[in-house]
Parts: sequence; structure tokens; C-alpha cells
Amino acid sequence: MDRLSEMEAFVSVVEQGGFTNAASKLGISKSAISKHVSGLETRLGVRLLNRTTRRVSPTELGLSYYDRAINILADARAADEMITAMQDTPKGALRVSAPVDLGNNQLSRAVSAFLQKYPDVSVNMTLDDSYVEIIAEGFDVAIRIGHLVDSSMRARKLSETVAKFVASKEYLVANGTPQNIDELAKHHLLHYSNLSTGNSWNIVAPSGEERQVRAIGRLTVNNGGSLLKAAESSLGIARLPYFIIEESVSAGRVIPILEHLPENRYGINAVYPPGKFVQPVLRAFIDFLVEYFREHEIGSES
Repeated sequence: MDRLSEMEAFVSVVEQGGFTNAASKLGISKSAISKHVSGLETRLGVRLLNRTTRRVSPTELGLSYYDRAINILADARAADEMITAMQDTPKGALRVSAPVDLGNNQLSRAVSAFLQKYPDVSVNMTLDDSYVEIIAEGFDVAIRIGHLVDSSMRARKLSETVAKFVASKEYLVANGTPQNIDELAKHHLLHYSNLSTGNSWNIVAPSGEERQVRAIGRLTVNNGGSLLKAAESSLGIARLPYFIIEESVSAGRVIPILEHLPENRYGINAVYPPGKFVQPVLRAFIDFLVEYFREHEIGSES
């Protein structure tokens, strides 16, 4: 039998002076009240109430138990109220991991908007393109781009982005513009080292077939922004999410190529530890990001 229910029934009997009034107060039957109190006395092995035909009063032990019970029930109610309040108005601290370029661009603006909406929340955001161990490193959530490899984690899709091949005009003039997947192998390829596919680019051909191109070239970096700078400096061809290259493309510093190939889209996901319940502040943060990215498209040209 639930200990808090027994305790609540006993306290109500003491405060209301009898089983009938206690039952009315709690909205349950008199027999249920009696069962709870009897179960409590049996479990404790003592008599907590003096019962007569006229009245019910606590024994000496019953009074001592009552004094402790009212504090315990008050703490339980306070705990319930705290969770309810946190759901209504999220409070607390969040540790967030995110890729550098996404964090510096769209995510930092999203977090700022989130903090303006929820003044009782604080965010500690770590920008790092390497793969972090969410639980071991103490993060509440990690924002990840691309294929998810850790099936033990929970994930929620926030948005998606399209990857494009880009190079500078000067590089293409000097080396030619590749017209198909096979011709990529003749070029200097600038490789992002954190890809789950290792040293290969998985590319979908117009036929729908997935092809692999080895991307070991003159430069391998674990940061998309650095690869973009290398492409702008005519070191080779990079394959990067559109949110990284958008400004550079608009300014003409790099040019998209192989535009006839099917779009290669990557999911942007919030990944967080498994569990039956999600802390309210984390749930509010993820819900906010979903809505934010729905309103602020970051995936591709629009």
C-alpha cells in the first residue's frame, strides 16, 4: 500500500476529528480511510488512534507520528508544486554541445531568443566539432548534424540542411570544373575529418545509386569554417552544409558545382540521454528549437 496515502489518511483523521469527515475532505470512502489507517498501524506495529463511539483521537505515539507526517506531506506537496511550476515556467541550467559553425551562426541566435523568453534559465554552450560523450561529459543535450550513430540516445529532429560542392572561381579556371562524380577524383578535395563515413564522400548519382569518392586530398580539417576558408583560397573543392557557405556563395567567393546531382540532405538533431522523463527545462529548450528552426529555415537556398 502507498505509504503517502496511508500517511495522508491518518493526518486527515487527526485534523478532521474522525473518519467520516476525513473521507469527505479527501474525497474517498470512509472504508478506504479506515483501510489506509489500519494498514499504517499494522505496518508500524503500533496503535496510532484511540477510537471510541463518540470520537477519535491520536495516541501519544500517534501525535509524534503526526508531527513528522505533516512535514513529510508538506515536502511532497512542495515537490509536486515545484515540478508543476517548472513545467509552466522552466527554470534551471542546461549544458549544450554543438558544432562550431552551427553554434556561431543560427544556434547562438536561437539560444539568445530562448533565454529572453525564459529568464530563469541559464545555458552553458560548448562549441566543438568533435564527437562528445553526452552523459560522461555532463551534457544535457548535443546538437548533431548528419547520420546518428548512437542508438542508445534519444533524438528529435530540429531541421535539416543540404550539402553542396563548392570551389573558388580561380581554382576552377586553373583546374577545370568537374562535370560528374568520376571527375572529382582528379581534383584536390578538402575533407571534413569528423564525417562518420571516414575518408570517403558518399554521393548519390543521378541514377539514385550511392557512390563513394575517397576524399584524401591536400587538406583535412575538423571544422567546416576552416574548410570554407581553404576553398575560398583556391586550395580545392569542399563539400559543406549550405548554412556555412551561404554568405560566401552570395559574395561570389565560392561557386557551387555539380548542381545536377540529387541533393544530399543532413538532419540536424537534438540528442539527449534516454529515460522515462525529460527534465522540463530540457523539454522546453528542444521544443523552442523545433519552432525556431521551423520559422528560420537554415537548410538550403530559399
